[in-house]
Amino acid sequence: MDYIINGSANGPVANELLANGFDLRSRRPFIAKDGKSYVSTTLNGKQTAVRTHNVNATLRYDEWKQFDEAVLKASRQRLRAVVDLRSAGLTYNIPNGMGKTVFVTEKMSDPGNAAISMDGLRSSANDRPVFEIENLPLPIISSDFSFSARQLATSRNGNTPLDTVMAEAAARRVAEEAERLLVGTSTMWPSTQTYGSGYIYGYTTHPDLTAVDITAPTTSGWTGETLLGEILEMIQASVDDYHYGPWALYFAPGWSRYLGEDLKAASDKSNITRLREIDGLTSIRTLDYLTNYGVLLVQMTSDVVREVVGMDFTTVQWETTGGLEVHFKVMAIMVPQIRSDFNDRCGIVYGS
Repeated sequence: MDYIINGSANGPVANELLANGFDLRSRRPFIAKDGKSYVSTTLNGKQTAVRTHNVNATLRYDEWKQFDEAVLKASRQRLRAVVDLRSAGLTYNIPNGMGKTVFVTEKMSDPGNAAISMDGLRSSANDRPVFEIENLPLPIISSDFSFSARQLATSRNGNTPLDTVMAEAAARRVAEEAERLLVGTSTMWPSTQTYGSGYIYGYTTHPDLTAVDITAPTTSGWTGETLLGEILEMIQASVDDYHYGPWALYFAPGWSRYLGEDLKAASDKSNITRLREIDGLTSIRTLDYLTNYGVLLVQMTSDVVREVVGMDFTTVQWETTGGLEVHFKVMAIMVPQIRSDFNDRCGIVYGS
């Protein structure tokens, strides 16, 4: 077992990570065209390859490239809500996320209003703001796969590429867990679990969200106009909480067939077409991990939600059984940060 405690490392992998400042590129050695082992590193602000003498590489550069392309391809398939945040620029990157276990932030109270006078002598409110510290845990999401050394040798001797199915499956599992964390349906790290006195809340589990009732489409007498009215009520609830958009609207998978139906009898618009006409709605999506007939309205601004990225999708390797088996781990540190102000107002409305 390799471990690091109180700044001291035990084991070759732990020693290597500690010596390289937890830069995981040290666990990604590759065989170059000259047959020697190298690792990628950053020198003077530029990425370069450095000869390594204490780590034996197993994969060639092109084989690492195959794995990385398979991992990225698979991760894009399932990260719907996370992709929306990243596309909107709602991310916060933590350098060297492997070296940090919590992300510390503060909430500040309102210091008061400005004053108006003709001569500028009138004193404004000078309330000292109150700060509240919050810790956000930074767990590692990971999934493993392995090859035998003989599989690698057979691939090279037969001039056939490595089968990347296992890499894709591992990446998909990591991606799905990151999505569950954001939606709030993770069982691997539920919202009740703490680390460093901090919680990881998702869209459906934050204690400051606004909860409203939504009529299920299977209810007798339900129509598209029922849904439209309730979505407008969700938007009003957000506005009443001082959150004015823009919003993303998310539906559970059970809504899919009903969103395509006519808004009302003989209507020239479907339900989703009418919803897209609502001012302030920037996107309407289906989230795989939103349960039952849940509906989410999320203000897409950094004061409400952002994805904290301590490490993007990364694959590392190590050997066991005298080098006869090569293990790989797909890893990511991607944690949602759902934010509310000092007065516990949050820009998320959850209809269920």
